[in-house]
Amino acid sequence: MNSLAKYITVASLGLVASATLHAQPNAVVYEGARLILGDESPAIESGAFVVQNGRVTAVGRKGSVKPPSGATHIDLTGKTVMPAMNNVHIHIGYEGYTSWSVNNHTPENVLDHLEREAFYGVGTAMSMGDQPADFAIKFQQDQLAGHFPPATRFFFAAGLAPPGGGPDSLLITGTTPLQAIYEVSSGDEARAAIRKIAALKIQQVKFWVDNRDNSRGGMKKMPPDVYTPLIEEAHKHGMLVHAHATNLQDQKGVVRAGVDVLVHTVANEKIDDELVALLKEKKPYWAPVMGLGDVAEICEDDDQFVEQVLPDSVIADVKAGKTWLPSTPCSAPVNAQREENLKSNFGRMMAAGARIVLSTDAGVSAKYSFGFAEHHEIARYVQFGMSPAQAMVVATSRPTEVLRIKDTGTLAKGKRADFMVLNANPLEDVHNTRKIDSVYLNGVKLDRAALQAKFKRASVPHATR
Repeated sequence: MNSLAKYITVASLGLVASATLHAQPNAVVYEGARLILGDESPAIESGAFVVQNGRVTAVGRKGSVKPPSGATHIDLTGKTVMPAMNNVHIHIGYEGYTSWSVNNHTPENVLDHLEREAFYGVGTAMSMGDQPADFAIKFQQDQLAGHFPPATRFFFAAGLAPPGGGPDSLLITGTTPLQAIYEVSSGDEARAAIRKIAALKIQQVKFWVDNRDNSRGGMKKMPPDVYTPLIEEAHKHGMLVHAHATNLQDQKGVVRAGVDVLVHTVANEKIDDELVALLKEKKPYWAPVMGLGDVAEICEDDDQFVEQVLPDSVIADVKAGKTWLPSTPCSAPVNAQREENLKSNFGRMMAAGARIVLSTDAGVSAKYSFGFAEHHEIARYVQFGMSPAQAMVVATSRPTEVLRIKDTGTLAKGKRADFMVLNANPLEDVHNTRKIDSVYLNGVKLDRAALQAKFKRASVPHATR
């Protein structure tokens, strides 16, 4: 028996037994709830929808939906139902809560992280540039074949960077031993790497532009004469290209070169009219990934939404600022200049037509980790000027355009039954996405109590970095 099979048998037997890994064949009618559909249409008050074999077969107002004979009825009066969220940017497999290490990168740990995402109502998540291709392809195939317990669906993008560059000093300790990054230093090398990736039928790539981590010294940025042919070659093969760029000039460069997904928000200065004009012209998808730099939500009084999944020792470390990446303790003040820049830049980029998609960067710090980070991120979008209704689209259906999947993201006939049942209305207050009653993936209700009990224990034994 391999390690992952043993893991599932021993650690997740109860979850497998309760969900049976399959959607229920009998029709179930969920009725009485407010239905947020996930697109731009108004919510349906006192709605109803039918789920059978893991798919939504009908949606409408209560009384207008005719259920199949013998269907089970579930009364959700007073609740709100919304599609599961979808995240286009995480880093998965290395976080162990008692450690952060390449030694943690196992199928068991990747599954744990995907279960954590699912616990908080995330249906799909894409790991960005940090996975060895053979591992990621095998894991994705096994998950699609139903070999694992119910969890968030795993997607991944291949990563490219200059030699020794790209990921920060933490992430590079994981990606280098696993040879997860394609290192390129010329346009010809970039084109050759893209062709190798395309041969593996990988449809998403990410490249790192900046040399943000000065502690390693001698790092060079990826210049336009490397990333421009990289983007061109990727587009020839039908790939979507994500660019990590954290400063103003680099963001201008990659948008001008035609990148599909711009990653990060400029935080150290306010953007200018030139970038705004480029955004209006190119209209890239935009993954803001702002929250990792925020003061940890766990610093707030009685934040059980975060603490419910973390071991007590990890909670103490986060509050003290003792995380794997440099982190501020709860006693640190908010960076007022960063807040001013983020608010200004977010508003201008949104007005310029950048197509915002939910993204978190979760997985490089326990303070901003799997599942709860998504809820924090969309709350920041609303704080900076987005309406809650817009945030629902950004979190649910629009990311599926980047993920290139059409079977989820909305409550609609024919879609997978991936949804959250909430105890309050997030259209009134976006923080109400946190008031989770239950989560369903592919029509299967997660055993969140069993998952929570597992999460409160350290998921991976201590490993040295």
